[in-house]
Amino acid sequence: MRRLLSSTEQRCKVCLKRSSMLAVFMVLPFVVSAQEKVEARVGADVVSNYIWRGQDLGAAAVQPSMKISYKGLNLDAWGSCGIVNRDDTKELDLTLAYSIGGFTIGVTDYFCVAGEENCPTRYFLYDAHETAHVFEVNVGYDFDVLSFNWYTNFAGDDGVTRSGKRAYSSYFELGVPFKLGGLDWNFTAGAVPFVSDFYADANGFAVTNMALSASKEINITPTFSVPLFGTISANPSTQNIYFTAGVTF
Repeated sequence: MRRLLSSTEQRCKVCLKRSSMLAVFMVLPFVVSAQEKVEARVGADVVSNYIWRGQDLGAAAVQPSMKISYKGLNLDAWGSCGIVNRDDTKELDLTLAYSIGGFTIGVTDYFCVAGEENCPTRYFLYDAHETAHVFEVNVGYDFDVLSFNWYTNFAGDDGVTRSGKRAYSSYFELGVPFKLGGLDWNFTAGAVPFVSDFYADANGFAVTNMALSASKEINITPTFSVPLFGTISANPSTQNIYFTAGVTF
């Protein structure tokens, strides 16, 4: 049987509710303010060679990046320019992505020029059979102990199948981060599921990327450090292996 509250208990209960609501209203502006904060970052990597999804895209390169984030929405700009060989891939990528929890969905515009004579250099040329742009959609989920990402080209300078039709070239990747010996490690396994000449030697299902990366902070001064990283990556489909080193600024 439910007990009836006395008038004193009822007043205390009302006061408790009002105090709780007041506390919520006092905290809420700070929570909203934190969620609405725009974050921005700029940086650059210097790498000994440019390896992408198991493909060799050139020798030593500078790879600058900029990023703006707001409420899970991210706009990234990323580039690569060879230091040694002027014919190495020159690249500018723009990515718009949205993340919530571990889930991410995004679209990337890749603009690559592999040597001045091999590809058109006009950035604003979007004709289907002449453009140097490739448009890709990706979805992924990060489970903390394991991440999975799927990428598919849907427009632009995509690869073709054996019959010469658009391949909608795809690639998927698993990543496993872990710590060992005081370093941050990541193991990556990536594969091409369908026939496409966009990826080297992908005549069907092909494992194109098996990589192991390690990174460490190098202290330059008591208040300044530079991340150093190294990656051993192999492409079983082409039977090639690479060792990349780099620093991040």
